[in-house]
Amino acid sequence: MDQPDDGLTRCPWALGVSDPYLQYHDHEWGVPVHDDRTQFEFLILEGAQAGLSWSTILHKRDGYRRAFANFDPARVARFNRRSVERLLRDPGIVRNRLKVESAISNARAFLEVQSSHGSFSRYLWDFVGGEPVVNRWRRQEHTPASTQLSDAISRDLKQRGFRFVGSTIVYSHLQATGLVNDHIVSCFRHRQCAGGDRG
Repeated sequence: MDQPDDGLTRCPWALGVSDPYLQYHDHEWGVPVHDDRTQFEFLILEGAQAGLSWSTILHKRDGYRRAFANFDPARVARFNRRSVERLLRDPGIVRNRLKVESAISNARAFLEVQSSHGSFSRYLWDFVGGEPVVNRWRRQEHTPASTQLSDAISRDLKQRGFRFVGSTIVYSHLQATGLVNDHIVSCFRHRQCAGGDRG
């Protein structure tokens, strides 16, 4: 795709891949998420990405939405062995048995967190005191792949029975859902996301 001719500076990773990728950067990535269904969506998608490109997952997002009950954790938690076999025949998602099975077991763990904390979102936001971590990276290569924060959340999630939640995956989740603002400071979305703007 061509670079947008709108005079806006963006994070370099968002450029030159595809229009959905650009739209994701401009309207979703880094926006503080307090909605449990969206949190669950990114939990599934980030786990599915392991070993793949985010572009691949974005292009399968509608497929995941159809296959995983519009990201309703209560419905996904009721999936059974027959559901797994159905999903493994679905070309709209990444057909990896471990990832499919973990999405279902993660839905069950997700419901337990909701029960104990009131919401999964509240559970996550408690790790950052309810406010986004706003970083001020000047270059994309300064952005870490994981931090002590993602290490701590990863450990806690694993203790609660979640899978595909290593520290790097968790950090990607925090970036995507705006608990961490890792837009570079020159990106037009840095200031907007720091203010909670959905763009």
